[in-house]
Amino acid sequence: MSGHNKWSKIKHKKAATDAQKSKLFSKHAALIAMESRKAGGDATSAGVVAAVERAKKDSMPKENIERAIAKGSGIGGTAFEEVIFEAFGPGGVGMIITAVTDNNNRTAPEIKHILHKAGHELGAPGSAMWAFTKINGRYVPNNPLEISDEDGEKLANVIEAIEEQDDVQEIFTTTDSLPEEVE
Repeated sequence: MSGHNKWSKIKHKKAATDAQKSKLFSKHAALIAMESRKAGGDATSAGVVAAVERAKKDSMPKENIERAIAKGSGIGGTAFEEVIFEAFGPGGVGMIITAVTDNNNRTAPEIKHILHKAGHELGAPGSAMWAFTKINGRYVPNNPLEISDEDGEKLANVIEAIEEQDDVQEIFTTTDSLPEEVE
């Protein structure tokens, strides 16, 4: 019966890997669709090309990329939008959470719930944004904070929980050091 156990392990490992790829491809598809919508369906625009290149780096199939571009150009009917959430985490660390969603009435409460479970809350627009400078689509902290190891672990757990939400694209913090498994 050792063959059965070996196959079982392989099957479960493959299922876990496939689930991770599916989640990653969904994030890429939403971003591509949003960029395509912004560009009016022009697949050669800089935003669409950049999103497609990121998806290709993660081995996203060509037909999935084409479907996402078509969806963003209005063929699929679903409109994606980029939303930005602001919050403060452990040790007073400012957080900018970017997401691409087709339904902000679903995404916002989910992120709010994740933060609330960790003992934090969403901030009002502008509450954390002032601590960042936007450079080429990334938010860079103006004055990076150093936090204790304990707060660093708490922050890593919060970030990991937020990243589990399907619509979240990136999370930027005002800290300059995070535990290695998060970076």
